[in-house]
Amino acid sequence: MSSRVGVVVFPGSNCEQDMLEAMRLVGGEPELLWHGDATVNGVDAVIVPGGFAHGDYLRPGAIARFSPVMSAVAEFAAEGGPVVGICNGFQVLTEAGLLPGALQKNAGLKFVCAPAQLRVETTNSVLTRAADKGAVLSIPINHFEGNYTCDSETLAQLRDEDRIVLRYVVNPNGSVDDIAGVCNEGRNVVGLMPHPERSTSELLGSTDGLPLLRSLLSA
Repeated sequence: MSSRVGVVVFPGSNCEQDMLEAMRLVGGEPELLWHGDATVNGVDAVIVPGGFAHGDYLRPGAIARFSPVMSAVAEFAAEGGPVVGICNGFQVLTEAGLLPGALQKNAGLKFVCAPAQLRVETTNSVLTRAADKGAVLSIPINHFEGNYTCDSETLAQLRDEDRIVLRYVVNPNGSVDDIAGVCNEGRNVVGLMPHPERSTSELLGSTDGLPLLRSLLSA
């Protein structure tokens, strides 16, 4: 039986259709989860996709964190359910307290849209278990507020607990310690700024997103 994957939709989300197609490509059964419904509808995994949830008013993810669905996502995550936030979804997860740190404006205050080289730092997460540690993946980024930041104590904890999931080979946005993605203590919640759903075909420039999406299904 294929895994059912819920893709959360907020007003302003714009990557949900890409994610639905990508999950079908790797054998999942994706379905949309509306932000106003306080349920994840019994799915096996949840993805919070990219976009501009609620127009990114106040700051990205600040309003989306209060959507009814996020209470259900938090409960699902607390029970060990796999949750992945991509780009704006990463911002939402930090605002909701499901991941540490925050995303601020890129260094140089410039929007960045380009392929990025990512190094897999750990395979001990729901997003990287099917990848190879040390592998370099080409996956695009598309953000203005993707500069990951946290205090020194949190950074030390992320390093000590092997919770930095992905790092940029060449830092495009000023993120502390070249961080592109992190996971929670339970390793079942992951946030990343790059878009693996946009790296599923050579026609898109790379298939390097496939191991990450397959990891989520295997979780």
